[in-house]
Amino acid sequence: MPRFVRENGLGLAFGTAFFAALAGQAVAGHAEFNNELATDGFPAIGFGAYVTSSDFAVDVMENWQSEYLQFFLYLYLTVWLVQRGSPESKELGREGRESHEEQRIGRHARADSPRWASVGGVRQTLYGTSLGLVMGAVFLLSWLAQSISGVAAFNEERLRRLQAPVGWADYLGSAEFWSRTLQNWQSEFLAIASMAVLSIYLRQRGSPESKPVGAAHTATGVEG
Repeated sequence: MPRFVRENGLGLAFGTAFFAALAGQAVAGHAEFNNELATDGFPAIGFGAYVTSSDFAVDVMENWQSEYLQFFLYLYLTVWLVQRGSPESKELGREGRESHEEQRIGRHARADSPRWASVGGVRQTLYGTSLGLVMGAVFLLSWLAQSISGVAAFNEERLRRLQAPVGWADYLGSAEFWSRTLQNWQSEFLAIASMAVLSIYLRQRGSPESKPVGAAHTATGVEG
């Protein structure tokens, strides 16, 4: 196995799976959309027209925003909240932002530490929260994109039914928008809660997301 592939196998595997799933979604969504058009008495559209349509965009964006919301909340809540016995939690008693020494910043930075970890001021603050900021920004942008593409898709459907279109602000308060949003949020919250709690009692040998097989159920913050 080439060194690059071996050292980046996790990212490459999930990246490949992402593009494969996105392609599959596009093919299946195109077929479903044309079936709906046929039912309403409209001609089918081509694959290229579908993947550049608001219908495809809103389906993609509603999933992206929920995933990045999951990571954003997980990053911030695990700073302050703990779960006894879970490898997804910090050890009990270590709640909070931790000391400079524990975080290896400022004068406690090491030779191989990122450069901004050893400086003070705004740069260190930004770098110390950069992961959460990026996750939060992607969530907000993808949620905005969902609302924009969603109102376009919603109005296209209304026009096919000879109904008047609605404005963006009205769409944000509609059941359509919140149904799309909350059906994804609830699944993400359930997935995080399941992982945090089930990993207290269940094991996956060799995975860093699991405790060692022989670790006690009460062991917290211990990874395999």
